[in-house]
Amino acid sequence: MVHNLSLYQKALNLRQQGNSYREIKEALGIPKSTISYWFKDLKLPKSIRKVIIDKEIKGRKQLMEFNRKRTQFIRLENARVRQAAFKEVKKISKYELMLIGASLYWAEGYNRQESVRSPYLSFGNSNAGMVTLFLRFLKDVMNIPNNDLRPAIQIHENIRAKSAVRFWAKNTGIPEKRFRVICQVSRASKGKRPYNSLPHGTFRVDVRGRQNFFKVKGWIDGLMINNRNN
Repeated sequence: MVHNLSLYQKALNLRQQGNSYREIKEALGIPKSTISYWFKDLKLPKSIRKVIIDKEIKGRKQLMEFNRKRTQFIRLENARVRQAAFKEVKKISKYELMLIGASLYWAEGYNRQESVRSPYLSFGNSNAGMVTLFLRFLKDVMNIPNNDLRPAIQIHENIRAKSAVRFWAKNTGIPEKRFRVICQVSRASKGKRPYNSLPHGTFRVDVRGRQNFFKVKGWIDGLMINNRNN
């Protein structure tokens, strides 16, 4: 039932002239849902239907072009913001590297070892950039020689072990022969994973020595305590 016959008649006249729902809404201030309800069963001449369809096609093209330009603008803006932020990062001092390494271990390391008899450092991640930064922390801050590193790669059935070893050897500078490969089957996915899921597996490095572990834990404690809000 139409409560405002005058408004309905105006909308009907516009529709019969080949105006789209959007044009009627803009002209009369009627919600598109109402216009659609009014005219869902309206029969229009073929010539008028063609006018409306042509407008809809043109509108879709304009919207696609608008979205394309907006997407391009956003990508360029993202690149500018990222480049500007990149330039803000200067050479990292040893102290800063200590904080970075401790933070990385806090986030990605095996932390629950305080009650273990022989705790050790164990860090893992699938991002090569993060891994190389953490290895630099072990070398330059903790003075851990390469020979004390115990590297391993955790892979799923969809990954070729030799390819993964080559990738991590190239990115870390650790000889291929020193890598241990651990094959895993995900219970959650029941062994079914897409081929591009973690294409190089997850790198893991263990460093023995309870003092190494507690030194890093002490730095983490310092980060927590010294940066609390007053």
